[in-house]
Amino acid sequence: MRAGAPGRHAHRSWACADPVASGLLDARTVRELANQLGLRPSKQRGQNFVTDANTVRRIIATSGTTGDDVVLEIGPGLGSLTLGLLQATRRVIAIEIDDRLAAQLPRTVAERLPQRADALTVINADALRVEVLPEPPTVVVANLPYNVAVPVLLHLLGTFDSWRRGLVMVQAEVADRLAAKPGSKTYGIPSVKLAWYAAVTRVGAVSPTVFWPMPNVESGLVAIERREQPQTNATRAQVFAVVDAAFGQRRKMLRSALSGLAGSSTAASAAIAAAGLDPQTRGEMLDITDFARIAENIFSA
Repeated sequence: MRAGAPGRHAHRSWACADPVASGLLDARTVRELANQLGLRPSKQRGQNFVTDANTVRRIIATSGTTGDDVVLEIGPGLGSLTLGLLQATRRVIAIEIDDRLAAQLPRTVAERLPQRADALTVINADALRVEVLPEPPTVVVANLPYNVAVPVLLHLLGTFDSWRRGLVMVQAEVADRLAAKPGSKTYGIPSVKLAWYAAVTRVGAVSPTVFWPMPNVESGLVAIERREQPQTNATRAQVFAVVDAAFGQRRKMLRSALSGLAGSSTAASAAIAAAGLDPQTRGEMLDITDFARIAENIFSA
């Protein structure tokens, strides 16, 4: 498209490197907004606000969002990422649990990005309780609160099947767990359950210095690409029950860890062997398809 030529995504053409001119928030503005609201960031809610415009641009670029996307953002806070997403996508649906932040976000967008104010929808609710959205999202992009990152992701994947890809920023340790592969020390319940829905990849690190208040840990960027779920006769709930049991006693052999679920160690061994696996192996060595085969045999008995 020629410079200055009208087009469907012309709203993106005026974005520039200066955060103030582009509508993005800088560190001073983030603090001013917090002061106006009388807001003291809550550790309980994982409120650490991004103050660096370059980090916002990096997240959006890495997410691969386009002007056709409807983005679901969880925990928009003061709007650092929201403002950038509104410049790059068709619509942003933001879910914010904090009443003050949810009320302020539309005002911030109207003041700093009036051309895109109508493209924002704010839902003042707990993301874990939201079951219906005004439009099916195509992408999830979020700076997820550290303490609820895993349950929120699993809820979004299980509830809204319209989104095919996502990029989330989480605590580095959580990022490692989400993207871990079988056999690694960080592989566990979050790794396996997310693998039911998607391929998960660690795609970058984010310094604590880009946040206010500054956390004492590094953050990580995690890319999510939805894929077909495993072909199995077992339900998701049954497979996840096997995963929970296997990692609930991580150091035990699988036949022992699953004995309660199967009814006995003998029954567990039979189900594991029928799945083509060694009953003496441990859950940390299995992938999601292995767990699905075990679930088929345990729950079909």
